[in-house]
Amino acid sequence: MPSTLDPYPVPAGKTARRLEWSFLPPTLRTYIERKCGSPVVEAISQTSGFTPGFASVLVCADGSRHFVKAASVKAQRLFADSYREEARKLALLPPGVPGPRLLWHLDDDWVVLGIAYVEGRAPRRPWRAGDLDAALDALEVVADALTPPPTGLDLDTAEDDFRPLVAMWDRVRSTDPDLPHLEEAAALAGAALDVVGGETLVHTDVRDDNLLLDAEGRAWICDWNWPIVGAAWIDTLLTLVGPRGDGLDADEVLASRRLTRDVPPESIDRVLALLAGYFMASATEPVPPTSPHLRDHQRWHGEVCWRWLGERRGWQ
Repeated sequence: MPSTLDPYPVPAGKTARRLEWSFLPPTLRTYIERKCGSPVVEAISQTSGFTPGFASVLVCADGSRHFVKAASVKAQRLFADSYREEARKLALLPPGVPGPRLLWHLDDDWVVLGIAYVEGRAPRRPWRAGDLDAALDALEVVADALTPPPTGLDLDTAEDDFRPLVAMWDRVRSTDPDLPHLEEAAALAGAALDVVGGETLVHTDVRDDNLLLDAEGRAWICDWNWPIVGAAWIDTLLTLVGPRGDGLDADEVLASRRLTRDVPPESIDRVLALLAGYFMASATEPVPPTSPHLRDHQRWHGEVCWRWLGERRGWQ
């Protein structure tokens, strides 16, 4: 069983400082209402995640509900680019993938996405085994449906996407030079690029605030901004970091799930070392004003990955 770790330090579901409906330009609100087919009578801001873009469930006068994201190209270019990429990816996902469908989008002074509303809840924190099973079941569906990824997505490879993370250990050397087993961990991370290749679309950001569980217990995966193409088991490992920190036996899960049970332990350790370096280095960056909880989130996940890796390697 994993060693005891302090509880997840950020308020689950209350991490984002988002634009509210009333602050969108009137002409944009009118456009969105026209696309929804009815005037908006309530906007329920989705306050999970770590980005400041508009993301709300819109309740309309006709009783319909719609999930809408929006970001200003001028004032929020980084997040507008992210939403633009998400729209492109959502439009190409085939039926059967457990993700909400893109219904419409606008790409002008604002990038706006109209996404099918899914009635559901986020996994509870601390993680429960049933919620985790639903999430990992969904990842198996994704791996089956998206190997290979749809033509036209033009995804980066896992090797190229993860390569900058190897250098994160240089920052750890400067901020925590006395960290035990530092060089061994850095060497493991450097070797991760040899094991992450594959032919599967990898979401890379499946965590509790990017999941919805519907009334039947099925998991829906949200926020398809930056998928890559790589090994089918990567998403399962990434998803397990939070549950492992919450006290679930992640190694037992790895040994039992279809996508991970035959992965060599050394390959798992290499990616864990890569993640540990990324989270520990990122946590030392200044706190962004739009995301006050981001560094605490990264620091905790870095500690989870480091302890998990140390226990797997037998480090004291």
